[in-house]
Amino acid sequence: MNRFQAQAGQWLMTLMIAGVMGAGCTSSKPARAEVEKPDPNRVTIERVNYRGWPGAIVMSNGRVNAVVVPSVGRVMQFGFAGEERIFWENPELGGRGALNGDWAATEWVNLGGDKAWPSPEADWSKWTHRKGWRPPAAFDGLPCGATVEADGSVLLTSEVDPAYGIRVMRRVRLHPRNAVMTIQTVFEKIAGEPVKAGVWVITQLREPVGVYVPFPAASVFGAQGWMSLGKGTPPSLRVQQGLLSLTRDRSAPYKIGSDSGALLWIGQSASLLIDSSREEGSEYPDKGSSVEIYTSADPLAYIEMETLGPLATLKPGDRIERSNRYTLFPRSHPTADAEARAILEGK
Repeated sequence: MNRFQAQAGQWLMTLMIAGVMGAGCTSSKPARAEVEKPDPNRVTIERVNYRGWPGAIVMSNGRVNAVVVPSVGRVMQFGFAGEERIFWENPELGGRGALNGDWAATEWVNLGGDKAWPSPEADWSKWTHRKGWRPPAAFDGLPCGATVEADGSVLLTSEVDPAYGIRVMRRVRLHPRNAVMTIQTVFEKIAGEPVKAGVWVITQLREPVGVYVPFPAASVFGAQGWMSLGKGTPPSLRVQQGLLSLTRDRSAPYKIGSDSGALLWIGQSASLLIDSSREEGSEYPDKGSSVEIYTSADPLAYIEMETLGPLATLKPGDRIERSNRYTLFPRSHPTADAEARAILEGK
């Protein structure tokens, strides 16, 4: 059973998600924000009970908020304070753990948020020896240790996954003034046989007005700049002047890959740009994909924007890392196409 099948039986869900996202927002014309070292005097940290998860951490710079939930090992929310929430959360599963201590569980609990898995996905069962579709245990849903660092960042540290022998560390930072979050993800090989893997970051987002991917002129996928990783071509997919776009199809799930280093989500009142640079000359999973987009069918109204790092063979003592930058923009153009061009041309 693959992920498309695993999601088919889940309940009908709404996108009205209760959360602790604060109030107040300062709007400005979209412009690329430079990432600087966070100022702990400007980024505030508050520990809260978030949707039934105790010990959650709300990070705020007064303009944007991020919600980190150590008990499920992920960043559950990011958005402008008091405005549209960007990340998708499963409204039925607040307060629930993904495994509840059962490392051998085969059911995937789709909580939402932003997390990291090992690529390639096709190798999971080789290491976990489990039937069915489910990410390795320590990568998805187990509680993590959480430390607030001196620089104002929050560091999540997982247990060592028993199948891969890898520990995951994710450092979450907010810019002290701008609408920018960065997440540095580190895979550290602690024990076991050498394993070939890459850092794969999955960000689940609410249903968009449109999703956009700028791809290089000399794409490894030729002039179309993408390839199908699921069943067929998304009906809404368009490619125009080096820019791919699509929307969520309600009747069937789709997945595509590209060799881009950026993904852009356009919502009703805000847009999110995810940057994660591609390393030329490196081996990537899924026939060379460094970014991927997955669109879920009804009743799960969300999409995934995924970034993938190069594959590396890890032995005990080795580590690999990737950094993702998440930049929020208030909407300022009447159409999603115009909004996308304005943001991406400002890169």
